[in-house]
Order: sequence, then C-alpha cells, then structure tokens
Amino acid sequence: MENFINGFINNEFITAIIISIIPLIFVLVYALIAILGELKISAFMQERLGPMRTGPWGIFQPIAEVIKLLQKEDITPDAVNKPLFNFAPFLMFAASYACFAVIPFSSHFIPASLNLGLFYLLAVGSIGVISIVMGGWASNNKYSILGAMRSASQIVSYELPAGICLLTIAALTSTFTFSGLGVSKELMSAVGGTPNAFLGGLDIQHINVAQSGGFWNWFIFGGPGNITKIWVIPFTLGLTLIYFISSLAETNRTPFDISEGESEIVAGYFIEYSGIKFAMFYFAEYANMYVVAAIMTILFLGGWTSPFGDFMNGPIWGAFWFVSKAFAVVFLQIWVRWTLPRLRVDQLMNIGWKVLLPLSLVCFLVISLWGILH
Repeated sequence: MENFINGFINNEFITAIIISIIPLIFVLVYALIAILGELKISAFMQERLGPMRTGPWGIFQPIAEVIKLLQKEDITPDAVNKPLFNFAPFLMFAASYACFAVIPFSSHFIPASLNLGLFYLLAVGSIGVISIVMGGWASNNKYSILGAMRSASQIVSYELPAGICLLTIAALTSTFTFSGLGVSKELMSAVGGTPNAFLGGLDIQHINVAQSGGFWNWFIFGGPGNITKIWVIPFTLGLTLIYFISSLAETNRTPFDISEGESEIVAGYFIEYSGIKFAMFYFAEYANMYVVAAIMTILFLGGWTSPFGDFMNGPIWGAFWFVSKAFAVVFLQIWVRWTLPRLRVDQLMNIGWKVLLPLSLVCFLVISLWGILH
C-alpha cells in the first residue's frame, strides 16, 4: 500500500493534473467571492443593502446566479457562424486560465516557472482579443461587431504601456520568470542563484530582513536599496499607476468598458450569448481581473513576501499574503468601477496613446538607467 501511495505521488502525469486543477478550483471559488464583492461593494457605495434573501446576508447570491445561468437555454441564432460562435467563449476562458500557469502563488507553489514566463503571459493574454473578435464577428450582429472592434482596439492600445511596465521591472531584476520579477538581484544573490535560474522552492525564512520583504522594499517604493533610490520612487509610483490604469482597460472595466456600453451598444460583443456560454465570458472577465491583480502584486507589491519583513513569513503565509494583496487590487478595480463614469472612445484612445504610452517610456528609460548605474 505504501509503495502504491508513493508511486501515486511520484507519478508525473498525476502531479501535473493536480497542479493544473488547483488553479481551476481557486478561479471558481474566487469568481464567486468577486461577484459577491461586486454586489455588496456597489450596494454599500450607493447606500443600499444589495442581495439579502439568498442565504444569510445574501452570501449565496453568486451561487444562485451561476445555477440560473447553467439552467438557461443555450440559444444559438440561425444567422450566426456556429463553429466560431460556439468556440469563442471556450477560447476566452482557456486563455484566461492558461495565464495562471506562470503565476507564483507562493515560494513553494509555482505551477510553471518558465524562463520566458513574461513573454508567455503576453502571448497567451493576447488570445483573449482573438476570442472577443471571433465572438463579435460570428454573432452577425451590428452591436456585437462594434463592441468587438472597440474592445480589440482598446486592449491593443493599452497592452503597450502595460507591457513596458513589465519590461521595466524585468530590466531591474534581470529575469523574465514571474517567480523572480517580484524580487531584486540582491535577493537572488542572497540565496545563491542567478536571475534566470531563480525558480520555485525558495525558503524565504532564511533571507535577510532587508531583502526578504517589507513594504519598504516593494518596487512601488523603488525596490530594495539604500538612500540613493529615493529619487527613483516617483517613477516607480508612476509605473504602478500606469499599469493599474492599463489593467482596467485590458479587462474592459469601468471607466474603460466602452465595449459593453449598455447605453450605446446594448451588451457589446456577447450580446447574442446566453446560458453557459455567457457564463464563460462572465467568469473569464473575473479571472482576467485576478490575473492582472496578481501581476501587479508580483511587479510592485512584493509578491508573496510579508509586508512586515521577517514577520509572518513562510510558504503558507506567502500564499496568504499573495492572495490578500491580489484581492486588495481587485477591490480597487471594483471600487473604481462604481466611482468613475465611462469614457468616450476618443478620450480612451487619447489617454492610452498620448498620456500613458509616453509616460511609461519615460519611466522605462529613467529606471533602466538607474538600474545600470546602481
């Protein structure tokens, strides 16, 4: 029996399945929490109660909504391109879920610590644009195709400043692995590793306090270093703000939700979808919210490290801190949605091309120069 258990644990195929299932379970649970948070936070900001009848204080409302969507009839209009129409929501969710492969939840759980994880994420994340255009065009509806074109132009425009933010931190850490983007070259040298060899299994309990974490060492505040880093803090703060704004646009969140502008184009690119297909678009949006929040946590908020230095550090605490920081960013996304009005198309493009892109390039040049001199 013991040999059977050991063989089961050491089986690479079974291990791969388990590693791939854990993020899926997390996404499903997180989506329910995020939906409930969306309902309750918006109700609090509008001085109302929100859902209260489904379970205590309405906490089972997201489950009720999921069950409702699964029970709805799957309607496929006659005039649509059925193969592409049916495939688009699956591709959308698959692209969102594939991004979780390179997200390090803690120092001891990194599903796939790829040497080129940064480029993998940029490539896989762009598949979502294909699914949006595919679903909008295949729906054979003027509102859906208009929403798809809006979304595609918006995501492509804001991927540039977001990508520059990622490359800036990559220049500072000299690595393209997401397990190394959230820390400094000093941290990697402290554990005896080179930047490109920095993979999972890092015991952060045995690293110096000045290098192991603490909010004062986050890249939003310039990263680990001495007093000479103070002058670069405005640029790292600017990068953080640029990435957060770009992430809102990439996930089609307010004030950048022109692709779903109800007052203009009804529901945008998924207007013809219903039932489980609509639910997949819905879940993919919330999954993308967590992905961009996790990236922001890795880049600027210290990843899985404790904000209090060596206090409450370790593999389990690392997962707690990482998820907590990402949830805090998701809360900000929801907060912004129920605070700001929707932008016009021309305003959205002006902000992306004339404001965020030039500022991100300036921050990239300054911080890269500082990294070389440092």
